[in-house]
Amino acid sequence: MASKKRFISLKYIVTLTLVFVGMVPLLITGWFLSEGSARELRSAEGRYQTQLVQDKARQIELFGQSYVELVRSFAKALEIADNEALLSSVETQKELGATLEERPQLLALIIKPVSGESLSAFRSELIDRGEIERLSETALGDISDSPMSIGQPTMIPRTGEVVFTIAIPVVNDGELSAAVVAIVSLDSISTIASERPVSEAELWDAGLPIIFVVDEAGKPIYHPNSAVLSSRRPLIDIRIVSEWLETRDQIQSALLPFNVERDAVGHDMIGAYSTASIFDQLKFGVIVMQEESKALASVGEMRRQTWLISLAFALIALLLGLFSARQLSLPILNLVSVAQKIASGDLSTRIETKSITEIGTLGEAFNTMSDELEEHIAKLAKAAKENKELFVGTVKALAAAIDGKDRYTRGHSERVSRVSVAIGQRLQMDEEELEKLRISALLHDVGKIGIDDSILKKPAALTAEEYEIMKTHPQQGYKIMKNIPAMKDFLPGMYMHHEMVNGEGYPQGLKDEQIPLQAKIVSVADTFDAMTIDRPYSKGMALGEALDKIESFVGSRYDPDVVSALRQACEDGQIGVGRVKLKKFAEKPSNSEGSSAKRVA
Repeated sequence: MASKKRFISLKYIVTLTLVFVGMVPLLITGWFLSEGSARELRSAEGRYQTQLVQDKARQIELFGQSYVELVRSFAKALEIADNEALLSSVETQKELGATLEERPQLLALIIKPVSGESLSAFRSELIDRGEIERLSETALGDISDSPMSIGQPTMIPRTGEVVFTIAIPVVNDGELSAAVVAIVSLDSISTIASERPVSEAELWDAGLPIIFVVDEAGKPIYHPNSAVLSSRRPLIDIRIVSEWLETRDQIQSALLPFNVERDAVGHDMIGAYSTASIFDQLKFGVIVMQEESKALASVGEMRRQTWLISLAFALIALLLGLFSARQLSLPILNLVSVAQKIASGDLSTRIETKSITEIGTLGEAFNTMSDELEEHIAKLAKAAKENKELFVGTVKALAAAIDGKDRYTRGHSERVSRVSVAIGQRLQMDEEELEKLRISALLHDVGKIGIDDSILKKPAALTAEEYEIMKTHPQQGYKIMKNIPAMKDFLPGMYMHHEMVNGEGYPQGLKDEQIPLQAKIVSVADTFDAMTIDRPYSKGMALGEALDKIESFVGSRYDPDVVSALRQACEDGQIGVGRVKLKKFAEKPSNSEGSSAKRVA
């Protein structure tokens, strides 16, 4: 008799299939999720460190600039007075002393005439007269052909205090009559760099960022290790310091990995640096570094948790697979059992129809699974919509924050966005491109966050120098947003909305076809809003007058199709002064419509 052939049981095939289908996607998904999350966490840490050094650098710049303005005010007062007697008067001496009392970081303030005795006030416990004379003589030599001199940091041997000098000439009738010299301590940089004194060893042990400041020779100005600071040894052996020394004039900040040796053991580090520039005469490198394993400890923990969760779900999938395989195979096994009985000759045996119910139950299970999957997809779609609304809300909040710095610019970005969309609709742009245009226009002035308020809020026309500073806001906005992947599609309108079709715009001097349509539209909408809204130094133009003015620049500044679309929208009543009616667009009117704008640079 032939041997009975053995077959693989259906339940094993079903179980293996369900386990494979259940486990493999979970494991693959877990892998990609962990890797993606790790990259995002690394990027977040990088953004944090970069923002940290940039903030510290800006504070150092403000510190230095405040003392430069102090010295400049003294020099300007002496020039206005035009009285040589003031250079050695008792009243001037008292004023120097009072200023010294008000400014704890000011070690000495000297008025040094070209001829005659110097007048000075200084902190004798920190600096002696000989050191004052040496430093002030050096500063005087530096301003012979310059309106201002800021000296490189130097250490006072007696106290170990690191100082720098500021010298500004006093010019009367075109001749140098004296100089005002300040000797400023850099001790307060320690307060800027660290809110509380913590040693380098404690920072290493805790895995916290180590912040220090170096000058243009790589010598420490502030360091949490007092021995390093007092030695004034250049720290060029640390790669991030040498990197800053090479690139400080080209970029403002950077993030990079490197290696540092400590106690004869190498450590993988990540760090960032930024340049603090005081009127381009004195530059400091603000450096932050942190051990990579501790800075990114959450990455390893996140990866471990992701794998644990994936494996847990895989185990659940295995158990569910075994149960489902058994439930699926039972009706078939019952059918096989009945068939075997019939084959053996038991003709009285009948097939019970309950197996049909179980197949129906299986179908119901699939329906339930489909319902749950549909519900899950609906939740994902809702979450995606909420994320988009959150993104748009954040963009609006950022634009409103920038416009809100001055009551005359409030609502400007919102109005420019709505005018841009109305023009885009006239140009038959699809909804996806309109959405990009809307966000780009909302963010077109984001770079003004980096413009000084004294320029941004000036209630009169800007000087040539102020205008040049104002013209940097497209680059400022581009630097802020370029490293955010989600902002890629919105950069053209933000970065190029001051380009002109004749190539005479800024910041790149692009010509007609080189300028994206998005930027051309935002440029016209920006100008239209600026022309028609009242400002502190001029009343807004009437609608027709503004359109005529804009059309006069067609071919030189603006694209003819964009300007034509603007006029059509105005003539049809879609665009008016301070109001826009959008057609078939999801955006709702903003409460900021009709508010005033101050200036568009």
